[in-house]
Amino acid sequence: MADELASRLSTGDDLGASIVVELDGQVVVDLWGGWRDEQHRCTWEHDSLVNVWSITKIATAVAVLHLADTGNIDLHAPVGRYWPEFTVNGKENITVAQVLSHTSGVAGWERPFTLDALYTWDEASTRLAAQTPWWEPGTASGYHAQNYGQLLGEVVRRTSGSPLRDYLAKHITGPLGADFEIGLNPRNHSRAAFLVPPQRTHPTFPPGFDSQLFQKTFTAPPIDAAVAMTTSWRAAELGAMNGHGNARSAVRIASMLHPDARQHVRLSQEAISAAFIPVSDCTDRVLGLPLRWGLGIAIADERTFPYLPAGVGVWGGWGGSLVVIDRKRHLTVAYVMNKMAPDIIGSPRAQAYLQAVYASLA
Repeated sequence: MADELASRLSTGDDLGASIVVELDGQVVVDLWGGWRDEQHRCTWEHDSLVNVWSITKIATAVAVLHLADTGNIDLHAPVGRYWPEFTVNGKENITVAQVLSHTSGVAGWERPFTLDALYTWDEASTRLAAQTPWWEPGTASGYHAQNYGQLLGEVVRRTSGSPLRDYLAKHITGPLGADFEIGLNPRNHSRAAFLVPPQRTHPTFPPGFDSQLFQKTFTAPPIDAAVAMTTSWRAAELGAMNGHGNARSAVRIASMLHPDARQHVRLSQEAISAAFIPVSDCTDRVLGLPLRWGLGIAIADERTFPYLPAGVGVWGGWGGSLVVIDRKRHLTVAYVMNKMAPDIIGSPRAQAYLQAVYASLA
């Protein structure tokens, strides 16, 4: 694993990265290296942070599962029980679980929708509350790429009295000692890596796939990697995509989805089991990929994740970062980086690192 990372850093395939492997509750690999910037002025240190894009969704889902464990929400209750304004235009029966599993039909904002609106919590929530689902809720998945944290964050606010990022900090990352936050506090700006945008940003779709929902989801608002390094982005609460952390903190959060987690902050066996029960198994209407969704985590199979054992939990962030939760092997792995590949889920680099991890266990 160390040789694999060193080789890719030396060739420039990776610019800066961190990789952590936890086995049986113990960290057995903790690697970092490279550079936080293209000019090679700032080295990637043990506590460097990076915008991890959709790995943020794992943290958001864990926070919601934790809130369910407290009894404050019922995952199978309608969202409208906690957010009455949401119960209009065909959304009356959409459940919290359907949002967690990307099957609510409310996969994004209706256009036009601007960055300024995205950064304004009340406006963003009001817009979602007024919308009509894009397909019949519960019948298929469609990746909630940009609004996942808004939908679930509004439920968290209404039921706990705290913003999502505050709830996460108080109940999850703080007690775990996980160096992870939604947004980025100004005191941590000096530790943040600069993102290198991918050369290509549009995925390849299977023949015959209608990419209309992809266009709607990812252009309201349109986002490029440079936006993630602005003060406005870092100040916002975007529980779908502006989490900042590293592989170490991602593993600590994801490890809560292990039934035998040794951490003092845990989820119930019921919540963990629910996360891994398939809710939807189809070609995702937004991404065009066959995806099997549980509550807050995808469940790997050979169609989309041929390099992973079937049944493990997995998700990643735009550019190629990846988190894997293998309950059978008591294994959690995270890889994050700043040189982005054009992939939305994983990348050839992530695949190589994961293959090295599993080869070492053989």
